[in-house]
Amino acid sequence: MAFEQLLTGKLLSEFKTISAMVEIYCKAHHKSTGGEVCQDCQEFKEYAHTRLDRCPYGQDKPTCNKCPVHCYKPHMKQKAREIMIFAGPRMLLPHPIMAIRHLLSERKDAPGKPPAESSNRHLRIKVKS
Repeated sequence: MAFEQLLTGKLLSEFKTISAMVEIYCKAHHKSTGGEVCQDCQEFKEYAHTRLDRCPYGQDKPTCNKCPVHCYKPHMKQKAREIMIFAGPRMLLPHPIMAIRHLLSERKDAPGKPPAESSNRHLRIKVKS
């Protein structure tokens, strides 16, 4: 699946950030090489992509730690937290611009809760058509 085809703008940026964090985490913990990640980490990336694709905030999505909507299942939320705590400080050397942008976006206040039944499906429909 070409992840970039479904996500655009801020959502794509968020996906690239979490992907970079997963690669850093997997390289240190699972001894992955050459940008390839293990099966577990690949499954987590696919899960994160799905959650971003269905984000009710769309392009106005806040960072995960500021978001009032808890869209990750508890075990995946724990894995995301573990990955972010480990990889976050290590992002500055391999991805300085991405890390700084993420830090700056964390400073913004989260918007209020989105309307019920809102989603990002309009992006998926445009791509599939």
